[in-house]
Amino acid sequence: MDEASILPLPESFLQFLQENGIDPSIYTASDSTPRYLRLKPGGEDHVQEIEADLKCKLEKVVWLPGFYSLPPHVQIANSKAYKEGKLYGIDAASGAAVSALNVSVGDHVLDLCAAPGAKLCMILDLLGNAGSVTAVDISRNRLAACRTLLQKYALGDRCRLFVADGTKFSIIPVRDHSSPRSCEYTLGEEKNIFKEWTSRRSWKERKKTAKARKLGSLVVGEESDYPELIFYGRDSGVVGLNKNEVCQAESGSGVSTRGYDKVLVDAECTHDGSIRHVQKFERWGWETLHQRVLNVERSDTLTTLQLKLLQNGFRLLKVGGLLVYSTCSLTVTQNEDVVEWFLKQNASAELLEITAAGDWPCKSGRIPKTLRFDPVTSKTSGLFVAKITKVDI
Repeated sequence: MDEASILPLPESFLQFLQENGIDPSIYTASDSTPRYLRLKPGGEDHVQEIEADLKCKLEKVVWLPGFYSLPPHVQIANSKAYKEGKLYGIDAASGAAVSALNVSVGDHVLDLCAAPGAKLCMILDLLGNAGSVTAVDISRNRLAACRTLLQKYALGDRCRLFVADGTKFSIIPVRDHSSPRSCEYTLGEEKNIFKEWTSRRSWKERKKTAKARKLGSLVVGEESDYPELIFYGRDSGVVGLNKNEVCQAESGSGVSTRGYDKVLVDAECTHDGSIRHVQKFERWGWETLHQRVLNVERSDTLTTLQLKLLQNGFRLLKVGGLLVYSTCSLTVTQNEDVVEWFLKQNASAELLEITAAGDWPCKSGRIPKTLRFDPVTSKTSGLFVAKITKVDI
């Protein structure tokens, strides 16, 4: 019996998989690929309680600290532990990408494509009580979901969220601002002073915001290249600064010493590495899959976007810093080809071995030092990971 008769996939998609060296059998593995969750620090003491809540056994992921697997049919959203912010869902492959970044206490981290926010939560968990995270996404709605997660898990103190185009974002971390002052934030004026964030805005302030947006005096990320700050924690380096100080773009050599210590570029892609995502096309219609995954013009546009995101993330990385590029696509064009193009264009970029990967259940990518996760080999969603540093030349 041929593959086409076994798998509920159109011939065009099977040909796409063959051209990219992808085993079609991975899309039959949804019933055996577990779900994953990460416990908040300290959550290990409550595993039995969480198991009773979820009505299933949690299996510790031995190769990734803090991660547990559970049967694929188990839903966590209605559990008490989830509602109380003790755990969050994140695939183990995504956790590996964050782990490859080697986040340390005190780092200033840039998450250039932050939504929907699970990796952002993990970065903040690893960051501890020093440093900052700057998270960027072009979609206000998706970034607002990140804001909700930060508030749910009480992780926002050292984070700021910008609605902005990640290919053009130019704001570096605030490293020297150590004496915040609580001042009023007045919309529509050139020197707005940011006070401590609160999710509860007064009716008067919300009305003033709406009026400013309507009049065009409040410049927002989706309407221009100017980034919109929609969330800032009290220790994110924003409180007490004015708008110009926070949003000052950096385009010169100062980035080499004042840029980000770590940068994550989890780029927009076709998501063909996700079994559950591909299976949705059975409901959406295979024509939709053709438009979103197989369309050559869209694919070319995506790889251009991915390269621009990688280039800009690297530009904002300081010398000696670390950048991780990842996608949940299994195609060569969105992964190894993008990395190869980037390395040819950037003499100061050096591909690094991911030393922690010695125990990871993954394969080597087509470029040495890069990694690939997939449902068959790794029992995770598909993911490509490359780790890059900036050297002084």
